[in-house]
Amino acid sequence: MDRLVKLEVLGQEYPFNTNAPQEEVEEILQLVKSQLEEINHPSSCLPSHKLAILTSLNMAGMYVKLKRDYESYRRDINEELVRLTKKIEKLL
Repeated sequence: MDRLVKLEVLGQEYPFNTNAPQEEVEEILQLVKSQLEEINHPSSCLPSHKLAILTSLNMAGMYVKLKRDYESYRRDINEELVRLTKKIEKLL
């Protein structure tokens, strides 16, 4: 069942509905906040909409890298599975 969650970022509150477990929501919110803080260092004077775009781009980059790493991992595992299957078949 969806519940209302409120995220406060850069002095503004953003309510949204989610059915994700609380632990997952907290992890997501912490990731967003940490990414924003990483970009919004004290010497930065970027408007909030630019910070949001840069944060989105950083997170999209992280997602793409993880997706590629995962795909590479799956290929490696499948190749190893084929190799081991052939080895086992030779022994039988």
